[in-house]
Amino acid sequence: MKKFTIEIKWGIQFSLLSIVWMIFEKTMGWHDQLIAMQPIYTNLFGIIAVLIYFLALLDKKKNFYQGKMDWKQGFIAGIALSIVISLLSPIVQYVTYTYITPNYFTNIIHYTVSHKKQTQAQAELFFSLRSYMLQGAFGGLSMGVLTAAIVALLVKTKK
Repeated sequence: MKKFTIEIKWGIQFSLLSIVWMIFEKTMGWHDQLIAMQPIYTNLFGIIAVLIYFLALLDKKKNFYQGKMDWKQGFIAGIALSIVISLLSPIVQYVTYTYITPNYFTNIIHYTVSHKKQTQAQAELFFSLRSYMLQGAFGGLSMGVLTAAIVALLVKTKK
């Protein structure tokens, strides 16, 4: 466990930043009046996510591998970070949709159905806390592994 202290630290920071981002989205009106913009603007968090992975792997390289880290070591660290983020994701989703923006699902279901993007039943199935918890956990893991592979290439020690 001590071997993954850095990944745990950065996974917690990622999760806290995710909550801050959701507060930002709510403040910007992307969860109610401007909900049509939310699917577009929420992707901006991807920049923050990549930055967190980059900083986490630099931290791992400097403070665990004494400045010399190969791609495999970076990739494994990135996978560990992805696992931590995925495990914390349901908590982040619960806090977000219970306390920060409790009307989000009602708003997005209404928007989606009224704009004929989905039926009521489809929207209710997709836009729910359970669905978002699963999407967050599995999406975080898959995107995290891909991000880890790419960032590990950038952070590895050059020969």
